[in-house]
Amino acid sequence: MTNLASAGPPQVHMGAAVGAPAEPSDRPRAVTAMSTDYRLTLAGSLIGSLALTWLLYTQILPFSGVVGFVICWYVAYVAMFATVTALVHSAPIVIDRLWTAVITGAASLVALALVSTVVYIVVKGWPAVHHLSFLTQPESKGSPTAPLTQGGVLNAIVGSLIELGIATAISLPLGIGTAVFMVEVGGRFATVVRTVVEAMTALPDILAGLFIYAVLIISLGFQISGFAAAMALTVMMLPIIARASDVALRVVPGGLREASLALGASQWRTIWRVVIPTAAPGLAQAVILGMARAIGETAPVLICSAPSVFMNGNPFVNPMNSLPLYILTGVRSGEPRFIERGFGAGIVLVVLVLILFGVAKYIARPRAAGR
Repeated sequence: MTNLASAGPPQVHMGAAVGAPAEPSDRPRAVTAMSTDYRLTLAGSLIGSLALTWLLYTQILPFSGVVGFVICWYVAYVAMFATVTALVHSAPIVIDRLWTAVITGAASLVALALVSTVVYIVVKGWPAVHHLSFLTQPESKGSPTAPLTQGGVLNAIVGSLIELGIATAISLPLGIGTAVFMVEVGGRFATVVRTVVEAMTALPDILAGLFIYAVLIISLGFQISGFAAAMALTVMMLPIIARASDVALRVVPGGLREASLALGASQWRTIWRVVIPTAAPGLAQAVILGMARAIGETAPVLICSAPSVFMNGNPFVNPMNSLPLYILTGVRSGEPRFIERGFGAGIVLVVLVLILFGVAKYIARPRAAGR
């Protein structure tokens, strides 16, 4: 009894447990954080590959050209980055960093192409677009060889807005109605409609123009006018609005429909009072995306309408100019001042498209939950 009491194993073990260092807890690796090792490896690989490419590409090998130099530099950077990482890290980390470098390079290439295109258009068109008369005067106030202070693109802006307004007024109810039929009604015919909508999303724009030209102008005897161009734009907008609206309606929770039906509402009252208001931001975004696609189409308006230097507010009579037509006519004219006006119209068109996409992002932004 005395030996057992003096040994006191519980006291010894408890003391050891209290004094021992705590085991490190398992925590997931922060895959998005950039460590010092990663930064140094990245900087060293970029500088080293640049020096190596410069030495081989420009001093030793008989090569020249900026594009080839950039491609060789990128290949050398990826190879050097993977090699340096493999010296101190395991294979999963090497593969992870290698794919990060490849994906980042691809995204940078796309961003560079977009930025260079916008910058080139702005540089070429700024001599014309910075004059106020360019936005406030129609083309008839000047001529292709007139100074840039005379004449503008007001007639083309008005024509584009009129054609886009007509196309939106027709394609909005048809597109959303088609999406409601596919999602809420269903059935075998809805599957056929969905297949046709998905196929028409990739429809070449020139085919839409040829279809309207053959049906509306040749068969029915309509004039080449802004209305015919608007019909061609409607053919382009309709599948885009229907497809995007289909996605917006599908994300509406099914519990809302079931609750409305359980309270005695009919199917169509449920769609009108519950489903459509819930999906309203997504439906508005679908319409604006279709408008942004249609406002820059050139082939349909080129086939169904024609360039005009005069202001025309009647879409059913006489040709009606638009921004894509003005740009095409200007850059193909060969006249330096008219080419600058064409690039200026390109700036206006880019601004309009960016405004439409900005409105779409604003409408589709997440709303804060109300109190």
